[in-house]
Amino acid sequence: MEARAPETFGIPWPDLNDGLLYTDDLSLSDCDLTLIEFYSRKYKNSAPLQGWLQRIQNGQITVDGTVTTDPNKSLSGLSRLIYHRLPWKEPDAPYLLKVLYEDDHMIALNKPSGLQVLPGGLFQQRTALSQLQWRVSKNISAVASQGKHPVPVHRLGRGTSGILLCAKTKLAKTRLSMYFADGTSLIGENRCLKEEVKTTRKISKVYRALVVGILDQDEVIINQPIGIVKYPGVAKGLYVASPSGKPALSKVYVVSRDIQGNRSLVQVEIQSGRPHQIRIHLSFIGHPLLGDPLYVNGGQPRCFDLEFVDENVAHDGGYQRPENPVPGDCGYFLHAHMLVVHHPIWEEVIKITAPLPSVLQTDDEADVHQRKGIRQHLSN
Repeated sequence: MEARAPETFGIPWPDLNDGLLYTDDLSLSDCDLTLIEFYSRKYKNSAPLQGWLQRIQNGQITVDGTVTTDPNKSLSGLSRLIYHRLPWKEPDAPYLLKVLYEDDHMIALNKPSGLQVLPGGLFQQRTALSQLQWRVSKNISAVASQGKHPVPVHRLGRGTSGILLCAKTKLAKTRLSMYFADGTSLIGENRCLKEEVKTTRKISKVYRALVVGILDQDEVIINQPIGIVKYPGVAKGLYVASPSGKPALSKVYVVSRDIQGNRSLVQVEIQSGRPHQIRIHLSFIGHPLLGDPLYVNGGQPRCFDLEFVDENVAHDGGYQRPENPVPGDCGYFLHAHMLVVHHPIWEEVIKITAPLPSVLQTDDEADVHQRKGIRQHLSN
């Protein structure tokens, strides 16, 4: 089936989300615990002890369908516990998404900076996934939409813009996920490194970024491993440059240098997909992304007080939003510019491009973009 014409879609966010329900089915090993012991031990990263006491006393927890406000209630084995996180107003986020490519099996979107891909933390509803689900619900009467439930097959950081690839069928999801798991490597013509590369890899991603400082070399290969350290406000830990981490490879090509502004415009091809890989790798070589609030030289976090945790309780009983920078903070300039992929069903090689933001364009590219805009205006 041929790709459909591009469109822009999105529904403005409701003021409050729907809250969340978290269900736990107890095991026999939990039967000697009290209600407060269970939650404060198992979910200590979600809230401090005082926060869980607040949630219980607010009537936000049921045991076998009955609201329980006694934190010292003894639990019996095989009970079902449900914690109701109350609705809240999520931080501001853009909601419009542009379709770059779509067929019956997959869809590629141009994600704006500031929009989270999947639910997590404060963003449970204001995500790209929610907009995809609402789009399907709106068009559910259309035959082409039935049975199609698009889901992202990879992630982009909240502050990263550009191509987000999503699968619309189970088979496409399985195959595209395998392509990403195998690592990424350019298919066919490698414009980033100015050479021809033949490879068995099925997918490649090229990013554009603005970094601090002037790179001496036109091409740089970074193979610094990436690992995890304990970090306040990030329950699963923070990804950093670490000798004991997992292998990661980035190929960097300098597009232009701004000597006066002490910054460089670069393209980056990644052959692995570690979280925050480009931010970590470029900061590791001494050229962090311009405006990055978190990563500094060496691929490490700006704040070194990694053991500090603020025990103050927020309105919902959870921890206060940490004062230190966290991975989801925006402000840097990183754009997933080009993706080349073997179609998961019929194996055709497809190239998808997301237009560059003006700050990531060279003067020549900006001139071309302006001329195209003028021609489109005149044709209308």
